[in-house]
Amino acid sequence: MSSPEPAAAKAVNIDSQLPEGRVFSVPTMCMIAFVIGLVASFGAVVFRYLISFVHNLLYYGTISFEYDANQFGDPSPFGIFIILAPVIGGLIVVFLVKTFAPEAKGHGVPEVMFAIYHKNGDVRGIVAVVKSLASAISIGSGASVGREGPIIQIGASFGSSIARMLNLVRWQKITLLSAGAGAGIAATFNTPLGGVLFAVEMLLPEVSNRTFLPVVVATATATYAGRIAFGLDPAFLVPIANIDVHEAIDPVQLVFFAILGVLAGIVSWAFIRVLAKCEDIFPALPGNDYTQNIIGMLIIGTLSYVFFTTTGQYHTAGVGYATIQDILNGTPYTFILLGCLLVAKVFATSVSLGAGASGGVFSPSLFIGATLGGLVGVAGAYIFPDHGFMAAEFALVGMGALVGGATGASMTAIVMIFEMTRDYNVIVPLVLAVAVAVGVRRWLIQDNIYTIKLRNRGKPIPTNRHTNMYLVRPATELMATNFKVLPQDMPVRDALEAVAQDGSEHVIVADGSRIAGFVRFGTVPYLADRISGQTLKDLLSTDYVISPKNSILNTIITRMNQRGRSYAIILDGGSGVPRVEDVVGIIDRTEIADAVIANHYD
Repeated sequence: MSSPEPAAAKAVNIDSQLPEGRVFSVPTMCMIAFVIGLVASFGAVVFRYLISFVHNLLYYGTISFEYDANQFGDPSPFGIFIILAPVIGGLIVVFLVKTFAPEAKGHGVPEVMFAIYHKNGDVRGIVAVVKSLASAISIGSGASVGREGPIIQIGASFGSSIARMLNLVRWQKITLLSAGAGAGIAATFNTPLGGVLFAVEMLLPEVSNRTFLPVVVATATATYAGRIAFGLDPAFLVPIANIDVHEAIDPVQLVFFAILGVLAGIVSWAFIRVLAKCEDIFPALPGNDYTQNIIGMLIIGTLSYVFFTTTGQYHTAGVGYATIQDILNGTPYTFILLGCLLVAKVFATSVSLGAGASGGVFSPSLFIGATLGGLVGVAGAYIFPDHGFMAAEFALVGMGALVGGATGASMTAIVMIFEMTRDYNVIVPLVLAVAVAVGVRRWLIQDNIYTIKLRNRGKPIPTNRHTNMYLVRPATELMATNFKVLPQDMPVRDALEAVAQDGSEHVIVADGSRIAGFVRFGTVPYLADRISGQTLKDLLSTDYVISPKNSILNTIITRMNQRGRSYAIILDGGSGVPRVEDVVGIIDRTEIADAVIANHYD
């Protein structure tokens, strides 16, 4: 009896599925990481100068590379027409992104994570160039975005490009990609430990000596080179850090720090939701990418000009470091102004990225956290005037709590705030607030500000990312394709003859066009004399899950574990009712074991 047999149903040698490419020793990887650290730090320097050039050109009409983002600039001589600066910059950004590198749009980190889990660690070299230009123009022209996302993507592009030039295997390519990303953020913020922890918490699927050491080398190198270029000062100077502490923190203040953590978790949830909403709304607006960007950037320019006319500063424009530094300096901000700045920054950053700007969310998170912490500090000082509340101290803790809550990188948030301010006095309330903020945000929404973009795109990454490199391999690379599709009423004797013709081991049992189950014939011949009179329907197993071919092994194993199943049937497509004609492969215990063995072979 004839039966449907898909084109994919031919025997393949499992050994042919081992990853191709070169494998370098850990010392060699560290030497390559040293070079990546130097390149990433150079990229950070160039990126900063590009921002300075664009800002001075569009805000003051001058050619200059002098610009201190931590200090408020002079009013623009262009007056109300300054609201057009983000529009002009935005149109150039849209052109660059659409023409040369669509993945340079947005805040960068999701694209790096996407490359790790869905593109074999490949980040095109052109992304570094386009991302540098696009993000520098966005930030310099006044879009409410940060510079950490771009430099992470730029560093990752350097690392991935070098790895591809050397034809390295996947796990080493991902290691160098992560090393480049960590090096970029370390050089930009003068935070070597923060750069390492960011790579570990957010990017590396596996944390071991073979992956950790190259990241450490790259970030240390980039930090040293960055200090030569930018100086030794931390990202923010905090006057209260010099105050000697002689007693434990006031219990009343500690309660307020916990309250700040709760509020930071709620605001993180709101930030994530508003940003995701804006990224959905703007592409759905009438017109094209250019008209959508004009609408968004006009809103951004108008908002910053409104703050200028009411406060004297363009608070919501650019990275916002000047406002953060001003709050940390102890400049008195009213409760109403802090609240307006908080809401405005959430809105401005979401609109900027939704409309097509290129930049990060780390710096806006610092801004939002500083204003939120300032709010709590001001409220605490009003309610308990005799308990030593300082708005600057609460602002510093709020920065860490908001970053931790929004990104989910709690260790990175704690260590980076310490490195960026050198204020160890707040470490206890900082740890408390970050922990509470992350817990509250996860209770409200599982995805963080990076992963929600990928989930909405239909390309989620694992919630538990610290697994092992073999778990990021795609199903198409691991699945067995030596299968046949046979009807459920076929006698086992005939089925054995059919699979013997080409050495197939797997049988997809079909009930018409529906998948009825699965039989693996590797063990059947030992019982052939007893079961030869039975049909496939008598032997089939329904102990399977269905998974699309673009899934990675971690996703498949997680689904198998959640449903208590032993194998997966891989489909091409997969929407609607699964059909036998959509089957392209099988992943069973053998395929999973082969993936583990191949990982050690790497």
